[in-house]
Amino acid sequence: MKQILLVMVTGLLLAGCKNGNKYDASGVFEASEVIVSSEGNGKILFLNVEEGQRLDSNQQVGQIDTVQLFLRKEQLLYSSKSLQNRKQDINTQMAALTEQLATARKEQARLMRLLANDAATKKQLDDANAQVAVLEKQIAAQTSVLEKTNDAVGADNSSLEVQIAQIDDQLAKSRIVSQIAGTVIAKYTQQGEVTVAGKPIFKIADLENMILRIYITSEQLTQLKLEQEISIFADFGKGRKQYNGTICWISSQAEFTPKSIQVKNDRDNLVYAVKVAVKNDGYLKIGMYAEVKW
Repeated sequence: MKQILLVMVTGLLLAGCKNGNKYDASGVFEASEVIVSSEGNGKILFLNVEEGQRLDSNQQVGQIDTVQLFLRKEQLLYSSKSLQNRKQDINTQMAALTEQLATARKEQARLMRLLANDAATKKQLDDANAQVAVLEKQIAAQTSVLEKTNDAVGADNSSLEVQIAQIDDQLAKSRIVSQIAGTVIAKYTQQGEVTVAGKPIFKIADLENMILRIYITSEQLTQLKLEQEISIFADFGKGRKQYNGTICWISSQAEFTPKSIQVKNDRDNLVYAVKVAVKNDGYLKIGMYAEVKW
């Protein structure tokens, strides 16, 4: 299609030059189009979209059934709560041993004072030291076990949190949302149908800001630059209407009429694509023909 359009426009350009046409170039109007596709799987519960309807950016227009996703999320939340209940409070679990260690250390300190005054035996102090050492090792071992248990619970819970985040993402993608602000130009799916990820639902286009794609010769290339304003004459059957346009893109690569064999004379037919931004007053349509003058 693009090649056919290029052939037609190139022919019009060359014919215009030969016949002294008052217009410098010609082309057809385009618009930024986005096909909104399903990002989820399931039955479409509602779809408030009709051709010609004006939508805002990020506006929700439909919803895919999410019952199974919701139930799966609830199951994961209950599993996460159950794991949290298995997490041990180390301070509480170690309170008894900590208290025993504090008592043993007091006894150890008391025997050290008595031994200094020859009121206790060396064996009594050794027994007290051994008791303190045993309790310290028990506390260290028990603390290590509890910490490893809590780490395992935390790792399992982190895995559940990731799964919950995935469900949340799928729930968000079950909302059918307009990607851009524009007008619905085609609708492919109806409410009540079952959709799958990637299936087109509707097409939307920004019809307020149109693009006129024209082709110019290498000689005309030096006459145009970005942000330059030019006059556009849209073809409305027997009449024409003038618009102001701004050049927003000029191709850096020349194109030519495709053929199986190229000869040197074909270089004279090299053209460059140019996009002209035009504010639509409601009359311009995609595919409408127009000519330009600068």
